[in-house]
Amino acid sequence: MTYTIVLFIFAGLAEIGGGYLIWLWLREGKPFYWGIFGGIALSLYGIIATFQSFPSFGRVYAAYGGVFVVLSVLWGWSIDKQTPDLYDWLGAGICLIGVSVILLAPRH
Repeated sequence: MTYTIVLFIFAGLAEIGGGYLIWLWLREGKPFYWGIFGGIALSLYGIIATFQSFPSFGRVYAAYGGVFVVLSVLWGWSIDKQTPDLYDWLGAGICLIGVSVILLAPRH
């Protein structure tokens, strides 16, 4: 399970970081190479996610979506200095419950 969590975190950081670099390039006038690095990070996100041991693409990406929400709240808090409120944390917690159901439910 540790391997799975680490992969979700690395994939999430690559996706959020890549998207953020592209955001900064296009929305805040940063140099074009920020966008290139963002594209590279987004490509790494796609590669990292393939190392998950779950056999179903759909389940991995559905579960990853919940992890992405939590990481996005944390990114906004640490990088953008936007303090999450009760509803941010509540929504992120609900997403983690959904991730747990998707990944840990007994299946035959």
